[in-house]
Amino acid sequence: MSWGTELWDQWECIAGHTHKGINFLEQYGHFVKERCQIELDYARGLRRLVKTYLPKKKECEELQFTSVKAFRDAVGETADLAGQHEVISETLSAVVLAEITTLIKEFKEDRKKHLSDGSRVQQQLSQSLQQLEKAKKNYEKAFREAEKAQENYLKADADLHLSRAEVEKQRMNASIKSQQCEDSKNEYANQLQKTNQLQGDHYNTVMPNIFQGLQDLDEKRINNFKNLLKKSVEIERSVFPIINKCLDGIVSAADSIDEKNDSQVVIERYKSGFTPPGDIPFDDLSTPRQNGETTPTVHPPIRQDTIKGTISASKLKKRGGIFGIFGSNKNNFSFSEKEDFSDLPPNQRKKRIQQRIDDVTTKLHQETAARDGLLKMKEVYEGNPSLGDPMSIMGQLNDSCQRIEKLRADLQRYQAMLEDADIDIPGGGIASGGPSTPNASLARHHSSVLSPHHNGGASPRSSVTSHRTSLSDESLSRSSHSPESGIGLSHNSLPGSDTYDQPDGGDDDNAEFYDAEPLPIIGTCRALYSFEGTSEGSMNMTEGEELSVIELDQGDGWTRVRRTSVFEEGFVPTSYIEMTLYNNC
Repeated sequence: MSWGTELWDQWECIAGHTHKGINFLEQYGHFVKERCQIELDYARGLRRLVKTYLPKKKECEELQFTSVKAFRDAVGETADLAGQHEVISETLSAVVLAEITTLIKEFKEDRKKHLSDGSRVQQQLSQSLQQLEKAKKNYEKAFREAEKAQENYLKADADLHLSRAEVEKQRMNASIKSQQCEDSKNEYANQLQKTNQLQGDHYNTVMPNIFQGLQDLDEKRINNFKNLLKKSVEIERSVFPIINKCLDGIVSAADSIDEKNDSQVVIERYKSGFTPPGDIPFDDLSTPRQNGETTPTVHPPIRQDTIKGTISASKLKKRGGIFGIFGSNKNNFSFSEKEDFSDLPPNQRKKRIQQRIDDVTTKLHQETAARDGLLKMKEVYEGNPSLGDPMSIMGQLNDSCQRIEKLRADLQRYQAMLEDADIDIPGGGIASGGPSTPNASLARHHSSVLSPHHNGGASPRSSVTSHRTSLSDESLSRSSHSPESGIGLSHNSLPGSDTYDQPDGGDDDNAEFYDAEPLPIIGTCRALYSFEGTSEGSMNMTEGEELSVIELDQGDGWTRVRRTSVFEEGFVPTSYIEMTLYNNC
């Protein structure tokens, strides 16, 4: 079915229909745009919801409960869901909406061209018809004048009173009019032939082609609209697998909830460590008393610190009276906490002290690694002064040593508190779990930081003090075998090095800080420049040499590598190499 044959006389209707079609496509574009905005608003709403209900850092201790952790994971999955709705909005806007805009522009230009061609062709046909009508009128006028001139000639020829000259004049006029009529007739015939030819081409060829172009344009619009609808569905359907994974993650988080474990966490968090009070003795009032007095009721003594963590503790907190008005800040409890945690029950005190020990130990390891890096950098500067001035890092070394001294002092103090807490608990050997419990093992692990491996056999305080007070060129340029070197004595030292030798009677537990077997290869590197390892623990390398990476840069500017051909290990400057890590690293 063709518009050119079926709708040859409906030009105005076709023009209006194509205009409505393009307007319909624009309306669909507005729909997609608003849909993108709705998806984006929904994603923003989900993100605000996640931000509101995501547990804060100060509530991290609540993550010990599996239910709270599962809720946190579910909230995280909700954030991923918000991300998928953002993907839908962005993809619809970048693909569908952009294509709609392009199609609308293209369709408008094509429709304008077809309408312009149709108007031009119709105008040509109208002009041809007007010329035909004019030629026909000229022919009719000339025909009437020729007839009248012929009649006048016949009358003059029959009138005997007229001279021959007058008759000849009428004959000549009739002849001229007859010739003019013939010329008008020929012109009318030629114009009629041209008009019929133009009209035939107009309705059989030219206009059907224009109608066909408009029909193809409209069918293309409909087909593109169909494809855009499918594409919108595919865009939304493409995120369904990820949404399903998010929902599966929420289900997995729900399955990870363990009510028994949460109950045990409550026990560990609030257990005081006190034993319940014994039976109250019976007071027999019928027993005769001297001087008619009765013996007052004797109750077993109750320790004051057993009140904390019990039901009666809430009652005592309410007895603030008028003096509690000015101390109603909900954060005031943090200021009343004693530094040694002596106001807490024994078990809670041990737990808080152990947390402080863990924090201090972590900071101590970080500071030690930073100091070792500064010492390595100083040795490199001393070996190659063109790289930098060794004296430029003296202030940083001094500050680092002061921080290490303070952290070691804090660690000793907290370890002493932990030992006191074990002694204070009735039946301390049982409450503390004995030397084989994880807490005791962890305490030994933390105490190993102060072992002779890091202090050269001296006490922590004296070692750091002597190091801090002797920060001179001579003391900092000593061999890396010294306690302050950080190369031969740190946990990053090479296995089998003689710097592992510890004094007699050293603690064997500290062996866990050193490599028991060769480190695995985590990548490869290529030397960008040549390097000569002049300090202990460093290794030579030539430009372009391929080496294996076994330990990444810890922030000190050095990377540990291995030469596989001779199994040689050492540190090289990170800026001198180009690394390629394996995918699983």
